[in-house]
Amino acid sequence: MTHLTAEQLSELRADLHQQRADIRHRLQNNEHYGLQESMRDNSGELSEIDNHPGDAATDLYHRSMDISLLERDEHELEDIDAALKAMDEGTYGTCIAGGEPIPFERLAVVPATRYCKEHNPKQMKPNNRPAEEEFLTPPFGRTSLDENEEQNGFDGEDAWQIVESWGTSNSPAMAESNEVGAYEDMEIEADETEGFVEPWENFIATDIEGNNVTVVRGRSYKHYMDSGEGSYLLDPHSQNDRTD
Repeated sequence: MTHLTAEQLSELRADLHQQRADIRHRLQNNEHYGLQESMRDNSGELSEIDNHPGDAATDLYHRSMDISLLERDEHELEDIDAALKAMDEGTYGTCIAGGEPIPFERLAVVPATRYCKEHNPKQMKPNNRPAEEEFLTPPFGRTSLDENEEQNGFDGEDAWQIVESWGTSNSPAMAESNEVGAYEDMEIEADETEGFVEPWENFIATDIEGNNVTVVRGRSYKHYMDSGEGSYLLDPHSQNDRTD
């Protein structure tokens, strides 16, 4: 026996009939979203072979969207018919999954539902994830070997860094870090040393025979000192050559 009153059932039945009429009217006026005609007929041309690929892709996108809209309407009609049949059989308003009564407040919003809120299948997270995610998580999962202690060669991440150094569509405003203020800092591991192991190797120079060690006091040198790795007091030329 249903927990709904006769007045509530009458109101819900009227809502279901109205929804069914609206969907059928929409399908009839839209000619089932134009799916009864071919893409060639919709474009008004004899053939789409000579069309630009971008135009063909746009037409295909709209056709896919029309198919999705039609499938949604058909599913809604099936749910409405099933709800009306349940009313005739006296089982309407009872969750078909758990057997508990569906509150009238929920039925007033979704009169075609056959499930309570807890057992609504639309709330279940799908498990059919793309197989590619296994390799895409983390980024460069197949080719980034940084976590391998024995890896010191060229890998997928290094390849991307080279490509990324020539520029991307990202801007500093899109960076994950709030401290990124320049495009050269947007790259993956932008502060990673290239061509040397220790930071000081980037500003230490010798002659062709490896003698006469000198310090090139450029940006790398200043960054090294300012980061606390070295001390200006230990540089005998710091008072004369340091630039701020």
